[in-house]
Amino acid sequence: MQIVVLDGYTLNPGDLSWDALSALGDCRIYDRSEPDEIAARALGAPIVLVNKTELPRDLLVQLPGLRYVGVLATGYNVVDTDAAAERGVLVTNVPAYGAASVAQMAIAHLLNLTQRVAYHAGTVAEGRWSRCPDFCYWDYPLVELSGLTLGVIGYGRIGRQVAALARAFGMEVLAHDVAPIAASEAVRPADVDTIFRECDVVSLHCPLTPENRNLVDARRLCLMKPTAFLINTSRGPLVDEQALAEALNTGRLAGAGLDVLAIEPPAPDNPLLRARNCFITPHIAWATRSARARLLEIAVENIRAFLSGQPQNVVNGVGKGPG
Repeated sequence: MQIVVLDGYTLNPGDLSWDALSALGDCRIYDRSEPDEIAARALGAPIVLVNKTELPRDLLVQLPGLRYVGVLATGYNVVDTDAAAERGVLVTNVPAYGAASVAQMAIAHLLNLTQRVAYHAGTVAEGRWSRCPDFCYWDYPLVELSGLTLGVIGYGRIGRQVAALARAFGMEVLAHDVAPIAASEAVRPADVDTIFRECDVVSLHCPLTPENRNLVDARRLCLMKPTAFLINTSRGPLVDEQALAEALNTGRLAGAGLDVLAIEPPAPDNPLLRARNCFITPHIAWATRSARARLLEIAVENIRAFLSGQPQNVVNGVGKGPG
């Protein structure tokens, strides 16, 4: 059984082992694959694994031997799942592996926005504290989280962990999800506009769908308090980037913490790269070693389940094994 990994470097830059995957078949692992390399590399392989390498319809039709695509992530929008289903190609993802790590990053962005830790540490390293006539100084308002309200949009595993961490800081939590939120949850259910209107912090934790692309648009940004913060550790296209940049640059919004952008890596002229009070990390919320090790373990288990005829974590409704 031939297994091809088209972009394995970000999952395993060398600190994990591919041995468990290699035990399942003849593995060819590529760190990265350019678009014009994909078809040749995947041709003839019944199993292909991708992280961010796109498999659109026109490429899938070039792979008649393909039977299984394993997405090395929770989000699977890089694969045309409808086209895969039409061709009998089963697609799986890896849910839940990084909930703790992504929640941690969301809170890290929140703490950076409210305390400006990196900025003030930088001024100390430059010698400013040593020259200061007072025992302390700060250049931005320092914001206490206790008593503020966090809005969580997407109340799945990650959203729940973010809510729990926020409550530990003494924050009230409003939450919205496409599924009903149980009355037993320690959050207040709310619609999306109410969250943008009432919350001091809005944190996005929903998958990207055609319906919620540009969920955060100019209209909703105008609903937010000028002292509010936006955090996105989910998917970049949930945010209208030009509208967010304008809100930040005009002082309509106090700040944003982003781990994702609509196009990654971003173009040098992306307006958010130079927007005021906008802090961007390079899509690393998922990338702790612990989370990546879990991801690889689940990805291998997904293939084992497929080979045994009992597939798991299927996202496109094709319920069959390799036969």
